Amino acid sequence: MKDFAIILIFCGMLTLSTSVSGPVYQWGDYTPLFMARADLENSVSYSPGERAMKEPGKIYYKAPYIFVNERYKGVHIINNSQPTQPVVEGFIIAPGCLDMAVKGNILYIDNSVDLVAFDLDAKQVTQRVRNVFPTPPSPAGALYYYDDRHTDKVLVGWKKR
Repeated sequence: MKDFAIILIFCGMLTLSTSVSGPVYQWGDYTPLFMARADLENSVSYSPGERAMKEPGKIYYKAPYIFVNERYKGVHIINNSQPTQPVVEGFIIAPGCLDMAVKGNILYIDNSVDLVAFDLDAKQVTQRVRNVFPTPPSPAGALYYYDDRHTDKVLVGWKKR
């Protein structure tokens, strides 16, 4: 019995002393979706017309417009000049987008890990700052711990398993 206790203690110490090498994955019931870095940098664009809202996120108002984030997809632009009859004007495609802010005619959005300045009048990207934000968390709130910033791919969304 004494030998069994010593073996049990030794196994416990061995288990505590071992470490896991490589990336740690922990993201709940979701699988990460990636995009090539070159594709990400050309992914932000304007699409006129209405687009179905499937997973709306944050809402931002700057007269006369309402901006509604479509989680991990982009931003809906709604003209609210007549509040009783709002008109959906278009959608800014921005993979990995979770947040936004407006100053003047510039909409600032996150394009996964990059900060993008989008001119609302010209309907085009005017500036991009790379690797400003952390990797987007999964919809379950779990973080993706693997650092993919030194590869040619960027995490832009999540798919439910």
